[in-house]
Amino acid sequence: MSEEILFAVESGIAIVRMNRPKALNALTHEMVVAFDAKLKAWSLDPDVKALVILGEGGRAFCAGGDIRKLYDEGRAGGRYPYDFYHDEYVMNARIKRFPKPYIAFLDGITMGGGVGVSVHGSHRIATENTLFAMPETGIGLFPDVGGSHFLPRCPGEIGQYLALTGERLRAADSVAAGICTAFVPATKRDELLAALKAADWSGDAMRVADKVVAGFTAEAGTPTLPAHRAVIDRCFAGASVEGVLAALDADGSEFAAKQAATIRTKSPTSLKLTFRQIREGAKRSMDECMRMEWRMVNRVIKGHDFYEGTRAVVVDKDQKPLWRPASLGEVSDADIDAYFAPLPDGDLRYDWD
Repeated sequence: MSEEILFAVESGIAIVRMNRPKALNALTHEMVVAFDAKLKAWSLDPDVKALVILGEGGRAFCAGGDIRKLYDEGRAGGRYPYDFYHDEYVMNARIKRFPKPYIAFLDGITMGGGVGVSVHGSHRIATENTLFAMPETGIGLFPDVGGSHFLPRCPGEIGQYLALTGERLRAADSVAAGICTAFVPATKRDELLAALKAADWSGDAMRVADKVVAGFTAEAGTPTLPAHRAVIDRCFAGASVEGVLAALDADGSEFAAKQAATIRTKSPTSLKLTFRQIREGAKRSMDECMRMEWRMVNRVIKGHDFYEGTRAVVVDKDQKPLWRPASLGEVSDADIDAYFAPLPDGDLRYDWD
């Protein structure tokens, strides 16, 4: 494990390098536990002025959790999925409350768990290689790792749109959606890191980080989202997934038809679960959102669609999941209510409570 995630402190900058390039830097439980321990220590260490997190290998920042291992262990009835998600969610909440500049360099594929170790930080940097997505409804899951907190806080209904469709965003749209806070060319990564090390951190640390990052910021290009905002905000503001689909069908535009077709390929249970999650998350703090997601994922692990979706997309790759139930109409409000109910063993616990 020691080689899968690397830690260093150089000139007051804590540096985290996710180092599983062949696996697109996918997170394992061991990586999560090690990183969370460092976050806890660095938050209290006066010699650490800021944190930078990077993905090695050139293709991905972090493509998510190690879904294949979660699939194998979950099907076998093992503890691994519970341990992984519990510790990952605590780590996500700790990143959100990290008291120093947290600078994530989203260079390459950034999905699922990779979003969880980036988007909750103070500075999220896109590059020309950024490819962001929360594609969980396509594998019978939901946009977790704090998706219930950051997605409802995107402009308008962009968060619900991204959550239901799993749409992929490039750099300009990642900035437009508020996922990323700045665009810096990938070739400037090492220069930016050197500038952070050389900075005078005697003043307000967030302002220092802002100034350093601003010195490398460039134009990300022209985003595509603004052209579709009116349709997104109108259609995804519905009171249910069925309402969203009806609005998209009625819109008549090519864009709306494409989104409706995409949504109809996803797990019906995941769609309804995700829709409720995004609406609920808008009213909750990050800590509360992670407690909610912990309740939800406990039920998903015991269900059918996560394993069927992962089989179809990751294992067999036939792209033909057989969802159960197979239609939105077969998923009742009571079915979804059960995902949000208190757990017999209690809620997610934080060491800062």
